[in-house]
This record gives sequence, C-alpha cells and structure tokens, in this order.
Amino acid sequence: MTYRMKQVTEMTGVLASALRYYEKESILPFVERNDKVIRVYDDVNVEWIYFIRALRETDMPIREIKKYVSLYMEGDATKEERRKPLLQHEQNVEAKLSSQFEYWKRIKKKLVSYGEIEKNLQ
Repeated sequence: MTYRMKQVTEMTGVLASALRYYEKESILPFVERNDKVIRVYDDVNVEWIYFIRALRETDMPIREIKKYVSLYMEGDATKEERRKPLLQHEQNVEAKLSSQFEYWKRIKKKLVSYGEIEKNLQ
C-alpha cells in the first residue's frame, strides 16, 4: 500500500517537516517519488518512521540514528555492528524507565497521603 505525506503524518504523529528532515539527513531510507515528484511512502517506510520515532522519543541522538541507518544500508554484514548501539540504547531506556518508575511511586505515595489527610479532615 502507498501513502501520501499527509496520511503518514496522521498515522505516525510525525510532522511533515520532521519527515523531510529525516529524508534529507538520510535517516529515512527508500522514500520514492512519483512522476510528479511527490513523496510516496509505503509500509516499509511507515515501519521505519515508527522505529525512528521510538528512537527519538527515547532520546537517541540523530547522529546515532544516522550511523545506524548508514550501517543498515551497507547490508547484512553490519548486523552485529548495528545491534550493539541498539543494545546500549535499550539499557539506557530501561535505566531511565526504572528511575521514572521510582519517581512515580514517590508521587503516588504523596497523593495517597493527601487522600488520607482529606479523610481525617472530614
């Protein structure tokens, strides 16, 4: 299936300006253009966009994504080289989630205490 940029932005939540930037920076490979030079996205492109968004939303720098995509474009011989930074990123995300969870528990505990205070005031 193919999509226009507007459809892709609606599907993925990624702004058109970001899509153009990703393409310009060679982070979003394989985007085709039709005979009117309009970008035409396919399901593979959409999966890449979701993957890039996941990396960006978890704070992977553009330069690291660019390096990953560059290695991907070199083919299967770079699988292990691509895997290592993703493993490191996964560990970073897990550590951040763990600390965020601990902060959330403290906030939740405080909110529960407010509930107890309100009960005692009544």
